Order: sequence, then C-alpha cells, then structure tokens
Amino acid sequence: MLVESPPEPSAAPAAAATRPRHGARAAGLLAAFGVLALIVVASIAVGAKQMPLHEVWHGLFHYSGTASDVVVRDLRVPRTLLGVLVGLGLGLSGAVMQALTRNPLAEPGILGVNAGAAAAVVTAISFFGASSLREFVWWAFLGAAVVSVVVYVLGGSRSATPVRLALAGTAATAALVGYINAVQLMDSKALDKLRFWTVGSLASANMETVRQVAPFLLVGAVLALSLGRPLNAMAMGDDTARALGAHLTRTRIGAMIAITLLCGAATAACGPIVFVGLMIPHLVRFFTGPDMRWVLAYSAVLSPVLLLGADVIGRVVTRPAELQVGIVTALIGGPVFIYLVRRKRMAQL
Repeated sequence: MLVESPPEPSAAPAAAATRPRHGARAAGLLAAFGVLALIVVASIAVGAKQMPLHEVWHGLFHYSGTASDVVVRDLRVPRTLLGVLVGLGLGLSGAVMQALTRNPLAEPGILGVNAGAAAAVVTAISFFGASSLREFVWWAFLGAAVVSVVVYVLGGSRSATPVRLALAGTAATAALVGYINAVQLMDSKALDKLRFWTVGSLASANMETVRQVAPFLLVGAVLALSLGRPLNAMAMGDDTARALGAHLTRTRIGAMIAITLLCGAATAACGPIVFVGLMIPHLVRFFTGPDMRWVLAYSAVLSPVLLLGADVIGRVVTRPAELQVGIVTALIGGPVFIYLVRRKRMAQL
C-alpha cells in the first residue's frame, strides 16, 4: 500500500517571516527620521531665551536682522546642525567600535578616544599657539588615532576582553584628563579658551564650524555605513569571515579611519562628549538585532536625537543660564553604563 509522504518544508514561509521583520525595521527607521525632525524643530524653537513661535518662523524665513532673528538664524540653526553632525559621528563611531572589538562597552568616551583628541587639542592651543578650528581638527585626529592604538594594545590586542579594554580606556582617560587639567592651570589663556570646550558644548557653534567639520564627519559616516556587511561577517570569527569573502585587514583599517574621522572632528568641534556612542547602539539592537547594517543606520539617526534632546534639556532646566550638553549626556549615560556592566549576560559581541 502506498503511503503518501508529507510534503517537504518549503523555504517560502521562512522568507515570508523575514519580510515583516525587514518591513518593521524600515518602518522603524522612517519613524526615527520623524523623531529626529521633531527634535530639530524643538532645538530651533526652544532655548534659554523664551521666544514665541511666530518669531522663530520670522527668523527662519523672513530674516530682517532683529534680535530674535539673530538668535534663531545665527545661533540656534548652526547649533542644531552641528548637533546633528556630532551626534551622527558619535553614534556611528560607537557602533563601529563595538563591532570591531566585539566589546559591548566600546565607546569613544569610555575607551579614551575623546580624551586623546581633547588632550591633543589642549597641547596645540597651549604649546603651539593653535587658535582655529581648522588646526584643532588635525590635532584631534592625531590624538584620537594614537589613543585608539594605545588602548587596544594595553587591553590585550586581539585577546582583549571587554573589561580589559574598558579598564585600559578608563586609565588612559584618567591620565589624559589629569594632563588637560594641569595644562589649563599653568596656562590661564588656554583655560579661558577651553573652559566650556572640555566639558562638551554646542553653545559656541556657528556656520563656519559646521562648514569646517561637516566634510570630515560626512566622509567618516559614509565609510562607517559601508562597513555593515563585513562587520557582520567578522562577528562570526575571523576564519568564518575569510570564508565568506571578507577582507579583514581592509575592514579593520577602514573602521579605524572612520572612527578617527568621526571622533576627531566631533571632539574638535564641541569637545569630548561621552556615552552617546555607548547608549544608542545598545538601545538600537533591542529592535534591529545584531545586523550591523541596521544598527549603523539606526545609530546614525537616533544619536543626533539623543544629543539634541540633551542640549534642549540643558538650555531649559537652568534658564536663563545653560547646562552644557556634555554634562547632561554624562548624567544620563552614567546609570546606563552601570546597568550594562552589571548585566549577567554581558559578553563580547
């Protein structure tokens, strides 16, 4: 007697199951763009100086040189644009660092990259007479690159663990912060220039600053976003990545160039701002999963949301004074960092 065999499982249901997931990610990314647009509007409309919406509108589209127009067009708009660019740089660099080192605690602030860039800029101002952002950028690149290599080596290079890298970065940051403070105490002129810059601030933004750092941040962003697929392959181990056709050396070099461009330009523009590159990639993975293509895309959109949101909070809570954005992100990021360290399942990515 013939017995009808059950049909073989089809790949169609599996493919159909992945489509909603892909669609949900795409819809979520569009929603993230919507949130970013709202935060951009809030950053332009809300500030230490209370201003009716019709004056904000007039300053944007009917500029006539009044005091309110100057605040909107010459202060808030450049500040918002710089916040978007710097947030983009910090979020992408944090996501790339976490994937490259397979370390969930990797972030430009925690691993000392921001402190390295800041120390290099302080050195340039105090000992070499640097005074323009154009000079700051190149010094910041140098400091970021050097500290990245030093922390990676101190953490054990390829055998580095998340905790060892975090400890090496913390030690490097402590030493560099001590050096920065010593230079400031010895040089009162440098202290005046660096007082707000070293805590991380968007307050001194202008269109010239935006024009100078935008090319570096945009090139770094394009390079970082192009690394999604090879970083996915590297997450499965070097041997598997090679078998999948990934060029490990090229990927690592590209990642380090992207990190240096993003961190160096962001730090040169507004000082060391911590925890943005740590928090956003972790929050994003709850929705996107480990796929770096989506993690990078979401981080590029949501990191400016966090930075601009923190900047708006800093402008509002201490009116008519301002709380610098670097302080606000540190207050938010500290508890998040402690939570991540204490998680039982915290392991290498």
